[in-house]
This record gives sequence, structure tokens and C-alpha cells, in this order.
Amino acid sequence: MARIGFHASHEQFAPSRLLALCRQAQDAGFSVIKCSDHFHPWSERQGQSGFSWAWLGAAMQACDLPFGSIAAPGYRNHPAVLAQAAATLAEMFPDRFWLALGSGEAINEAMTGLPWPEKAERNARLRECAQIIRALLSGDEVTHRGRVTVVCARLYTRPTRPLPLYAAAVSPETAAEVAGWADGLLTVGGNAENVGKVLDAFRENGGAGKPVHIQHALSWAPDRATAMTEAMHQWRHAVLGGEAMWDLRRPADFDSACAVASETALAERFPVSDDLGRHAADIAALLALDATVHLHCVGRNQEAFVDAFGAKVLPQLG
Repeated sequence: MARIGFHASHEQFAPSRLLALCRQAQDAGFSVIKCSDHFHPWSERQGQSGFSWAWLGAAMQACDLPFGSIAAPGYRNHPAVLAQAAATLAEMFPDRFWLALGSGEAINEAMTGLPWPEKAERNARLRECAQIIRALLSGDEVTHRGRVTVVCARLYTRPTRPLPLYAAAVSPETAAEVAGWADGLLTVGGNAENVGKVLDAFRENGGAGKPVHIQHALSWAPDRATAMTEAMHQWRHAVLGGEAMWDLRRPADFDSACAVASETALAERFPVSDDLGRHAADIAALLALDATVHLHCVGRNQEAFVDAFGAKVLPQLG
């Protein structure tokens, strides 16, 4: 059976609505849930940023599906506290939770006042934090003084079976760098050929045989004009390139940076279409890469999206 997930976007929707959406997604035939972990939304128009760790406990009790999340250790989330949170969920819900670790974005991490370093340093900090988290999940007492400090930390509540620690990577270079220490990969969707290059880099550098999860953004509505309107309203920041996505600090900064973004430019970033067949073909191409694909419809029409894809897209791919 195809592994197709629903992405719960905390920066767009209130936690209470996301709970209902997850139950709806489960009933509609989605087989896994993934959520974001944001302190700020990407845009003032999105207007939400619920605390994902409080939400996850409620959501996993409300639904029977596996869940995954992403976090950036070493800034807003100290690795020891992050390890404790993940271990608690994994103990309550055995074999149903995985955690991806990423190098983070300033909009979610820089509010602590720590310096926001360049990418190479963020990757080094990520690797160091991943080692700390893995040691704590293994039951070790950890004292570490480096980019982060941990003194005499030990987790007394841990899951019976190991918790998978994935790495988040967008580029082939980062995917190759994290492949050695990660239990799996989380990356972004889009054109299957481009995504395949990221997966190849991961698999060729130590990630062969490890699980891969893809978060695939799309915009669907019953007519294309509405699909584009929703994409422009909620996910316009996707047009940004370079380091802007990682370095801008406030939703207002993102709104200013992409104020003149065109519909054409946005449509080049992810599929915007009313054609369910086109979306099904895109998803099938990603599934062919031997991955779990989490669908993120970027518009506000979440209930309609879940119903339509559950009825007409998932059956094509199952």
C-alpha cells in the first residue's frame, strides 16, 4: 500500500483545527501524519504557530496513525530537552513516532538571542546535537561541552525500542553530509528528477536502505484560479531563493521580501492545479523513489482537500 501522509501545518492553522483535520485524514485513507515545528508563521497572513510538542501528545491519542515531526536542536530546543520530549512520546506510543533533526531557520530559532551562524556551522551544530540526543535516548549519562553544553544528563523515561532519528536536508550536499549519522531522511518534494538527486546523494553516502520521507507542497482547489489565489495568499514565500529562507527573522520580513512575487514564479516552485490527475501523477513519481510522501496542500481549504484526495487520488495510488 502506498505510504501517503497528511502534513499538519502549525504555522497556518490553529492546533484545535489540526486535530480535527488529522482525524479526517485518517478516515479518508491517509496512512501517516507529519507536522511542522514553528515559533513564527512564514507570513502575517498565516497567523498561527502552535507549540507542536503539546499538540503531538493530543494528536497521537486522537489518531492511530504513525506521526513524525521536525525540530532544530541547539537553539530554541536544547538537545537534552528535545530528547526527553521525543522519548516521552515514543514511550506512550510505541513504534508510532519518528523525529527529523534539521539545521533550522532564523524565523524559528533566532529569537533566543544566540548568534545565527552560516550554514556550515549550523550543520556542525546539528551533528553535535544529534550525537547528544542519540546518546541520551540510548540511556547514557551525557556531559558535553562544545557548541552546546550538557552536564550529567540522563533520561529515565525511554521507549522500549529505539526512536528513529532522521535528518532533514534540502540539497544533495546536505543529504550526503547527514547520511552517515541519520536513521532516515526528510526532504522536500517537487519535481521527481530533482528530488531523486537528493535521495541519490543520501543513499550513496551511507543512507542506502534507510527510510525516506518527502514533504510535497501543492495547491489544489476545484478551479485553478482559486488554487493560485490560495497559493499566493498562504505560501508566496516559496519564491525566495538563496539563504533568505533560512536567514530572515520575522514574518513581516518574508512578506516584504516576496511582496512582488508573480504567479508564474510561484507555479515554478510547486504544482498549482485543479487537476486531480496531474497531482496524482506528481505523487506517483515521488512514490516511485521508494519514499513516504506527505501531502501539504498550502491553501486554507484543508477539509475539501482531504475529502477530494481521499476519494479520488489516494485510491489511484494504493
